[in-house]
Amino acid sequence: MRLRTDQRLSLFGILFLAVSLLALAGNQLQLYAQEQAPGEIISPIPYPLFLPLIALSSGQTIPPQQPLVYASLRVEGDPTDRPAETHPDLNLAMRGYAATGGHLGLVNYNGDTDPQAPQLDGMFVPPRLPAFQGLFQVYDWDWTCNPPDGCRSAQISDYPVTLLEMVTAPGEAVSIPRRNPQIDPAGHRALVLYAAERRLTITYTRRDSAAVGYLIHLEDFDVNPGLVSLYRQLDAAGRAHLPALRNDEIVGIADGATVKIATRDTGRFLDPRTCKDWWSGYLDQCTVQLRRPPQ
Repeated sequence: MRLRTDQRLSLFGILFLAVSLLALAGNQLQLYAQEQAPGEIISPIPYPLFLPLIALSSGQTIPPQQPLVYASLRVEGDPTDRPAETHPDLNLAMRGYAATGGHLGLVNYNGDTDPQAPQLDGMFVPPRLPAFQGLFQVYDWDWTCNPPDGCRSAQISDYPVTLLEMVTAPGEAVSIPRRNPQIDPAGHRALVLYAAERRLTITYTRRDSAAVGYLIHLEDFDVNPGLVSLYRQLDAAGRAHLPALRNDEIVGIADGATVKIATRDTGRFLDPRTCKDWWSGYLDQCTVQLRRPPQ
């Protein structure tokens, strides 16, 4: 049976559209981990990774992150005694937090000062004191409730603020708060205890615990997929090794207008606005004096 001219044109149009769509799909950008550097572990991606662009409410579009390569270090001591995903000291989502009021700027407390405390301005390039947009109180955890798991308790009241929301530029790189002491000869400063797409927990020791040394929770930003993938690989392998980070090493991007941070020392949540501890380079901008709560 012969086709009429209009039928032939219609069939040709359908075939042309199908071929064009297949060609477009074949040209999508496939993102893989970078090449391995000496002594570093590549985060494996077992399949081509297609990442959508991030569209902000303002209409601005942020290009997707390419997975970066990260090193790992052997953990000192035993791994955590429960899955990190459900550990309230490693995954801040288990505790949660609630908005509170207070001074949206630096504050000072009486008491000792550690000159080696992590400096939060090192998260940004160049280092800066960002505007503060929101203040929160993290919920405490009652380990005597429903043992051995425990349950969420009242908001922590040791300090008036235990989680800080800082203004960022959409799409800017985020690093860890910088600290001088190294945790290995290669210059790593921190170990990743938990990583997910929207949150990161790091410690400035090689212990798989929040009970020793400084610990930082970063919330509501786009964690680099290479770091998340490597963390999950090492977590599934038993946590004998965990990802290690250097000062100025990019751990993700700010995909919104803010990023949140909580600061801890030997397990205790502290006030991230404290200038003498976390913002020592900005003491001239610290005018609000508060009394440090008893230990």
